[in-house]
Amino acid sequence: MKLSLKRLFGRSMTGDSNLAEAPSPPSPRSAARKTALVSLALVLAIIGALAGGYYFAMRPVTLKIAVGPANSDDVKVVQTLTQAFAQSKGFVRLRPIQTDGASASAEQLAEGKADLAIVRGDLEVPKNAQAVATLRKNVVVLWSVPGKGKKKGAKITKIAQLAGHRVGVVGKTQANVNLLKVILQQYGVDPAKVDIVQFPASEVAEAIKAQKADVYLAAGPVNSKITAEAIAASAKDGGTPIFLAIDSADAIAQNHPVYEASEIPAGTYGGSPDRPEDEVKTISFSHHIVARKGLSETTVAAFTRQLFAVRQQLLTDFPQAAKIETPDTDKDAVIPAHPGAAAFVDGEEKTFLDKYSDYIWWSLMALSAMGSLGAWFAGYLKKDERDNNSHLRERLLDMLTAARKSETADELDQMQTEADDILRDTLRCYDHGAIEEGALTAFNIALDQFHAAVADRKAVLSSLPQNLQRAGAQFRAAGNA
Repeated sequence: MKLSLKRLFGRSMTGDSNLAEAPSPPSPRSAARKTALVSLALVLAIIGALAGGYYFAMRPVTLKIAVGPANSDDVKVVQTLTQAFAQSKGFVRLRPIQTDGASASAEQLAEGKADLAIVRGDLEVPKNAQAVATLRKNVVVLWSVPGKGKKKGAKITKIAQLAGHRVGVVGKTQANVNLLKVILQQYGVDPAKVDIVQFPASEVAEAIKAQKADVYLAAGPVNSKITAEAIAASAKDGGTPIFLAIDSADAIAQNHPVYEASEIPAGTYGGSPDRPEDEVKTISFSHHIVARKGLSETTVAAFTRQLFAVRQQLLTDFPQAAKIETPDTDKDAVIPAHPGAAAFVDGEEKTFLDKYSDYIWWSLMALSAMGSLGAWFAGYLKKDERDNNSHLRERLLDMLTAARKSETADELDQMQTEADDILRDTLRCYDHGAIEEGALTAFNIALDQFHAAVADRKAVLSSLPQNLQRAGAQFRAAGNA
């Protein structure tokens, strides 16, 4: 600072030169320094707020995913995904919730107890569910097993011949029974005239050997191990399974959009001759990974990105992982895609800055405006103090003129005391930021002139005889009277 505050205090507050050696008070902090410190604190606060916001926005999120039944391929895939997500230290982590099956998983999602769920597309999908990915597609396989011995009868080669026969459904889920009924109704077969019996996957081979059904239905991936083993059991002892084509697959898909027309390639289930010998027309449905509608778009987009990033890692243990597909993002999709997943699929996923840049910009603008408004308001509050100090400076200039005309040392001492009070008030105003350094410099010039005038006048008065000083004082007193 160009102005030496020590110089202001170096002079006598009472006109006594001996007091000039008194310790100088510390210099007041300038308003500019205060402003700089406040600005620095504000910048640090903004940086801290942005850093905190980024941390909370990007910290790992754990999603609960409902999947079942126990020991199913879906459960094993989800468990593997959970480990892969944890090892990759991605934004999303998984916590599996095991259920009794796809229906129970859908209920968990509908009730808000899970964030994600594996559901069958041909079952009732919760209203708050939106598609994230297609985990796998399942085809329906229908085949008949020629009877042996006493149960030997006419071969069943068409679905229309199933009335009066027993159909064994692989798996204990009611969804497969409902699927069979859809197929029967399409061919005009009354489901009530068909004896439907269900077998657990582990008991299918024994049921086929015991000829507990004439026709079997299995639903699963094309390369399903369960379906392949069931068909292999049907071919033992010289038997030849006959595959029943669902020729009306397109019509079924038209009437029931959750199903699609599909084919089973020749030789899918091995054997010699190939099983089947020719391509067989059938229907298919999907298992979907769905998310709650209210789940953050950022979170779902991150999950979708991680899912397809680790898909290749799953191929060794789960070759069917290669079948994981992106969801249908069309507006007329059976299960609408979650906006977060759609953003990933369409390449419109937004980064942190893309999403929050507008908020950051407007926050900075608002803080800048608030800072300007605060500075103006602070200046307005100090207006009275600034005006009062201006009057005191004018008073000091008047005292400068009066000091040059003073006739007694007592008057000069009184003015010196008043100047000391003005000095204290001025330094207080400067410390509060009411006046700037330039105003303090001007005050210092006036104060120097006043001190010089007082010193000069005292020198003149001290050189005059005492009787002249008393006469002058009496003359002024008479004039004032």
